Amino acid sequence: MATKRNSTDDPLAPVTLAVGQEDLLLDRAVQHVVGAARAADSDTDVRDLTPDQLQPGTLAELTSPSLFAERKVVIVRNAQDLSADTVKDVKAYLGAPAEEITLVLLHAGGAKGKSLLDAARKAGAREVACPKTTKPAERLSFVRSEFRALGRSATPEACQALVDSIGSDLRELASAVSQLVADVEGTIDEAVVGRYYTGRAEASSFTVADRAVEGRAAEALEALRWSLSTGVAPVLITSALAQGVRAIGKLSSARGGRPADLARELGMPPWKIDRVRQQMRGWTPDGVAAALMAVAAADAGVKGGGDDPEYALEKAVVAVARAARSGGR
Repeated sequence: MATKRNSTDDPLAPVTLAVGQEDLLLDRAVQHVVGAARAADSDTDVRDLTPDQLQPGTLAELTSPSLFAERKVVIVRNAQDLSADTVKDVKAYLGAPAEEITLVLLHAGGAKGKSLLDAARKAGAREVACPKTTKPAERLSFVRSEFRALGRSATPEACQALVDSIGSDLRELASAVSQLVADVEGTIDEAVVGRYYTGRAEASSFTVADRAVEGRAAEALEALRWSLSTGVAPVLITSALAQGVRAIGKLSSARGGRPADLARELGMPPWKIDRVRQQMRGWTPDGVAAALMAVAAADAGVKGGGDDPEYALEKAVVAVARAARSGGR
């Protein structure tokens, strides 16, 4: 039987309890555990389950001893929604966690399913807080920590301007920080943020790109029109589209590996590797090539090679979204 460990700095503790409703932080808690497990054993088996997939008896099956003693990570999302019989299984497992297996429970933290939450804490589970950020000061602190994590400096005014422009979505804030770090040399100041992010987050260039590479053409076009109406430079939109498509191409052609290794190889932060992996579903090599050609044509159009930059951008967005669905999505 594995020794119970409560150390908050040990992602390979037998049980990790991620508590809260902030999706980005919950995903990062999972990624941290999976990354550590694969660093210890590249062949780690990862099982990511929703409550409807974890039926009574399933956990015992997943955690039964293996002839090959393989390392395994079992992730249970929305643990507060587990059935009463499955909760009994989980509680029994907490008392005797299996060797070489890490259980990750994601729990909203409210009154629903509180008995499981209490049981995990009593069993000494490593706990990661993932609370919703409800205050502007918390979002400002998050932005500062993101810049620090990427090894870059940003002025206090720049951090505040980014929060003011983007809003409350931590994923969008993290994406904005990542884009600024990738595109701008030296210290990031308020003027730089102003050039990139005029208006709401939903209308910014990276949001247009994200919706397009996800194949969500209608949402991408809506964001594009708002973006242009609030003064975002068309060249920033083509740049974001190009970055989004290139990221898909880079990751799809890269050989497998841990997010940290791929991040170093491809020049992306580890969390972005996981995000791009989600976005690349439905993409094919031909789709990437077609999308890059469409973005290049739009870039030429917005830089003076065409009469209607807005139409050129709309064509590019539709072409990218179509390419994202080329694999049958």
